[in-house]
Amino acid sequence: MSDSNFTAAVPQESLHSELSVRSPILPLREKILAIRNSLRPGQQQMADWQSGPLAISAVPGAGKSTGMAAAAAIAIARQYERSSPRRHLVVVTFTRSAAANIKAKIRKFLRDDLSLPQMGFFVYTLHGLALNIASRHSDFSGLQLENVTLITPTQSHRLIRTAVEQWIANNSGIYLRLLEGHQFDGEETERLRRQSVLRTEVLPELANTVIHEAKSSGISPEKLREWSKQTTDEYAILSVAAGLYEQYQNLMRSRDFIDYDDMILAALRVLENDSARRIEQNQVFAVFEDEAQDSSPLQTHLLEILASDGDKTDNSSETRLIASLLPTPHSALNLVRVGDPNQAINSTFTPADPIYFRQFCEECDRIKQLATMDQAGRSTRIIIEAANFALKWINNQWLAAANNKQRTPINREVPFRLQTIRPVEVGDPQTNANPAPVGQGLELYTPRDIYHTVELLSQRVIELFGEDPTKNSAAILVRENRQGRWLAEALTPVCKEHNITLYDVGERDRRSHVPQEILALLQFCDRPHSPDYLKAALEALVQRQLIPTQDLNALTSLPEEFLYPGPLAAPQPETVQKAARLCRSLLRARLELPLYQLISFLALTLNYDQAELATADKLAERVNQQIAGNSSMGEMLSALSEIVSSERFEPVETEDSEERYTRRGQLTIITMHKAKGLDWDYVFLPFLHENLIPGRFWVPPQSQFLGDFTLSEVARAQIRAALHGESTIPDVTQAWEQAKHLKISEEYRLLYVAMTRAKRLVWMSAAQKAPFTWSKPDNLQEQAPCPVFPALKRQFPECVVNLAVMTKQA
Repeated sequence: MSDSNFTAAVPQESLHSELSVRSPILPLREKILAIRNSLRPGQQQMADWQSGPLAISAVPGAGKSTGMAAAAAIAIARQYERSSPRRHLVVVTFTRSAAANIKAKIRKFLRDDLSLPQMGFFVYTLHGLALNIASRHSDFSGLQLENVTLITPTQSHRLIRTAVEQWIANNSGIYLRLLEGHQFDGEETERLRRQSVLRTEVLPELANTVIHEAKSSGISPEKLREWSKQTTDEYAILSVAAGLYEQYQNLMRSRDFIDYDDMILAALRVLENDSARRIEQNQVFAVFEDEAQDSSPLQTHLLEILASDGDKTDNSSETRLIASLLPTPHSALNLVRVGDPNQAINSTFTPADPIYFRQFCEECDRIKQLATMDQAGRSTRIIIEAANFALKWINNQWLAAANNKQRTPINREVPFRLQTIRPVEVGDPQTNANPAPVGQGLELYTPRDIYHTVELLSQRVIELFGEDPTKNSAAILVRENRQGRWLAEALTPVCKEHNITLYDVGERDRRSHVPQEILALLQFCDRPHSPDYLKAALEALVQRQLIPTQDLNALTSLPEEFLYPGPLAAPQPETVQKAARLCRSLLRARLELPLYQLISFLALTLNYDQAELATADKLAERVNQQIAGNSSMGEMLSALSEIVSSERFEPVETEDSEERYTRRGQLTIITMHKAKGLDWDYVFLPFLHENLIPGRFWVPPQSQFLGDFTLSEVARAQIRAALHGESTIPDVTQAWEQAKHLKISEEYRLLYVAMTRAKRLVWMSAAQKAPFTWSKPDNLQEQAPCPVFPALKRQFPECVVNLAVMTKQA
């Protein structure tokens, strides 16, 4: 665990004795009341919590983290008042940066408002909490951390590919049925094509989707096979998925690999043991969870066990199955969950589903333990009105479509929980709450094409930043990183000319470049006379500004002459000499340093910052662990190549990551997913087209021989139906329709999140012409706007920008 994930707890007895010297009990109560009275009504309900379950459904900008930090500090202070035995508060959130943010706020309340020591609590990510429990009780968890390697495989990972090949070898009959598809004439070329599609695309995608979906929900391969018996599809998709899942698990065990889901499962194995569970529970007086809509069922179950009275906890294996994953709240459950189901934007690539937090809210509502934080001071009123309108319009469209199809509307399938954002009241403690709008506060554009979009966006950015760019913050929120890269290239000259800092999060903040750069330098060290490897290494050095930009092709055409020029060679220019000296120092390090120190040395050579160095250390530990017992340059390069090509290697985040995204004087390009939890004065939402939001569910042409659906999405929908307690598992057609609804709902929630990031202006556009796919941005076609966009134009006609008038004025 890194320091960013938790705060050390201290014995409450010592804190209480220190407290009695520093301040009497009565002033402490007055300080608690002062914090409580400074909060909004919804936040006050959180601060008033003393025991039992509590659900807080909060709108965007309502101050969830501030309210939770205040409530946490008050809860800790009340423990001092009671002279309670040694227990601490556990606070859990979704990301490391959010954990660092809440930890800092709790410390500030304890220090500045309560005059208390900044201890008595832990702040974790969910996986950090699980790892902490598992590592403390390794005998029960089965995790010997010094012997295992944490991986995050994608569908192209060697492990997934191997599992597919092994399943095919053991299930030739089922595989041949997949090969035949709907119809097959036996032509050999077509057979080979289908084999390739199944082995490299369809089955790896099915394995990757189902393994994560099932494992994160505590579902075994055996349970999937049992569910498969309830289905009638011709391919027995869940049975195929179960076989792939089983092969994957066997491979993981044989290689001492674990993934993030294994951390949760390992912690739950610990908590199945009575003595270990009591030890953990007796250290905790309550659990507070932020961003609860993003938790999977198994993660929620882990928190419920920790938050329960040890003598009343039923942790039998049956409690981990389906309906028991969400037990009805009871007085022994000291659990506060804060979230917003309308900001659930991770359910298409994680098992998180807003249905679970909605259920928790409904259960708490029955016992009058549901609070609503519906006042938000972040945005100006017109932005709030636009977001509220979009939410209601989308729900109404969904209900109308369900009625047209003569379907009975199912509440949980509606994209949004009916929850209206309200401006704060007069006298709200937040400074500049519901600020005045800039311009109309909402601006709606319909440019000719994406190039016209850049012109209009650039013009507005220049106007907004004005003479003093340091006064304001702005961000462009994109649906895909490819859009961000294209925009960054187009906007760089404009931003340079007007002294506006451009920060492309997709390129600069993802630390995935660390494994790539280290691999490039190591490949050069291994084969310095390879022109390709030399060029890749030089490109990395140029990118890091360690050597001057120059014609690298000229240097790499004759590697030996460049690295070790002979006495008769023409004198090298100073720029070339500098590059050659640095390359030779790398080769010397390869000869003089032990293998396990090479990655750390290269990280220092590349002049990495703190976060990059930490990421490189994590990478070195991972690689050295993986090649232990067979340490060689070849094995190291093989392990690194696997990470670079087919794994999501997560960077080490620093505590200021959110600040880097929201600096004043900076135009940040960031994806809508990454923008969650952040805000800016001005937010630009270009390229709002129907093919991306809500998107179209389609079957790749190469796999249409299987039918008008994809195996992975059908399996996901069938698993969720079973987890949600539906009476029957849907057939292929129904499952495919449910998968569409899941996708559409999440994309609309993503747009809602994006709109509510803005404080004073949200700028939205849908160009008439745009690429069908952003992998080919120059291939422009007529594109329909996101359906919400025309509805916003009709509802807010005064916010529609007349481009003809703008052109005449220009």
